[in-house]
Amino acid sequence: MLNFFRQQSGSIKNDVLSGITVALALVPEAIAFAFVAGVSPLIGLYSAFFLGLITAVVGGRPGMISGATGAMAVVVVALVATHGVEYLFPTVILCGIFQIAIGMGRLGKLIRMVPHSVMLGFVNGLAIVIGLAQLGSFKTLSDDGNLVYLTGSRLGMMLGLVALTMAIIAWLPKLTRAVPPSLAAILTITLISIAINRGVEPGQPNALATVGDMLRTNTKAKAVADARADLAMLQGDAALEIDLSQGTDATLVSAQKPSLVDETNDVKAAANKVAAAIASTDDGGSGISGGLPRLFFLDYEMVPLNWTTLKIILPFAIVLCGVGLIESLMTLTLIDEITETRGKGNRECIGQGVANVTCGLFGGMGGCAMIGQSLINVNSGGRGRLSGVTASVCLLLFVLFLAPWIEQIPMAALVGVMFMVVIGTFEWASLKMFRRMPTSDMLVMVLVAGYTVFMHDLASAVILGVIVSALVFAWQHATHMGADVKMNEFGSKIYQLHGPLFFASVQSFKDMFDVANDPDDVVIDFYYTRVYDQSGLEAINGLAEKYQTAGKRLHLTHLSEECRGLLDNAGDLVEVNVSEDPQYHIASDRLA
Repeated sequence: MLNFFRQQSGSIKNDVLSGITVALALVPEAIAFAFVAGVSPLIGLYSAFFLGLITAVVGGRPGMISGATGAMAVVVVALVATHGVEYLFPTVILCGIFQIAIGMGRLGKLIRMVPHSVMLGFVNGLAIVIGLAQLGSFKTLSDDGNLVYLTGSRLGMMLGLVALTMAIIAWLPKLTRAVPPSLAAILTITLISIAINRGVEPGQPNALATVGDMLRTNTKAKAVADARADLAMLQGDAALEIDLSQGTDATLVSAQKPSLVDETNDVKAAANKVAAAIASTDDGGSGISGGLPRLFFLDYEMVPLNWTTLKIILPFAIVLCGVGLIESLMTLTLIDEITETRGKGNRECIGQGVANVTCGLFGGMGGCAMIGQSLINVNSGGRGRLSGVTASVCLLLFVLFLAPWIEQIPMAALVGVMFMVVIGTFEWASLKMFRRMPTSDMLVMVLVAGYTVFMHDLASAVILGVIVSALVFAWQHATHMGADVKMNEFGSKIYQLHGPLFFASVQSFKDMFDVANDPDDVVIDFYYTRVYDQSGLEAINGLAEKYQTAGKRLHLTHLSEECRGLLDNAGDLVEVNVSEDPQYHIASDRLA
């Protein structure tokens, strides 16, 4: 599986170079997820720095990259919009505390419950999501402030450089392994982009969109969207028609309700704000340039530490904790399979928790493992902790000193890198396995992949897949309960059970016995079966009562230690004559 990523072995040189490659790819991702969460781009960049650095040092999976992610951003956007960014930071801290507690409780091993069919669906759905996410890089702002797809020569050049990037990554390893192919492709396409964009007049959009263009486009698009939302809220159901054709001098065209004319000044002001946002030439402030991160309470107002605040942040913290750990542990499993090594799930939970606590203290938005960047790292030869440390340190250096140069990296290069990640991530062999896989496993794989693609919720997709797989497993094993019936020399009837006794097989268990016609002495032999849950105990108890009412004796033999423990824990619930099993000896015991 994923042999594309097994091209290079680990070394200090590979770790450093792959870390630089990952840092370049992290910049637009962190900025984009910050916009999704409704916070400053610098918050996303600082989050990626802290998460990447700390998890690389103390996490349980060397070579795995963590940072600000879309899954976490989608959760916190409602919190930021409703209560303000000040509530985000204690929420991230509380999320980290929960993750540390889960790691200390050694619950990371629960990732073993994820079936392979769920893993296949997760990987394939993720590849499609990563690919679809790159389509946003093919958009630009129209004259009316809307995002539209590129056309004409700009689209042609973009596609050409994306294809060239992919060709370099695919073919360079056949010539040399001295430099990670992704890094070589980014540097090559950047030089070509600079040469093409040099002829563009100041104030005009670049022929090839760069990271800086992406930042400015997202900033302006968000400003226009926010202004339009304010205008729509003020208009309400008044059907006020506003003319925006006069730039920032919007005029009222009509109002269906004359009584609302007095309120039109507010509406006109909001309309002017829309027009101003569309006409704005703001470059997004200082871009990705910034200083060292500071403790959040030095720059933001502290929220009151009381029960009211806890009620607000607790639900978000729980969801963040679950989403972050599921995505991180799934990524860990994927990297384990690629590198043919084994990470430590509980340690990774603790590492993610420590990183999120630190991230929250320094005004970050929180995050978890980044699957796309982790695969870039592995593809570039990054296997050790040094790769994650290098990526994080380089990211901070970009913010502090190298912002103008980083903003010149073309989006075409990064899109090409991510498309190669898509090709390497998708499990193409699964398409050939459809006829060989059990129907239930195939349906689970398609369900998980489809939910991932359409709902963009990786954590929920995994949970859904595990639940469906568990139900399928229970249904299948419910039909495995059977019994061999025979009479012994003492006239007792013996039911030798086969299959597990649990909630789904209880009905099959009950249907096996003929209480009315059975002899006075009945034996149930559990040599080939086990009692797994309360439903099984209740079934045994109910059967015992039936035999007791009929004046007959019921014996249980060959109960395992686990089954006896369940019966002991049940106390008076099960009143059955548990026969003492005979002691069996092997030949060596007798000869001794």
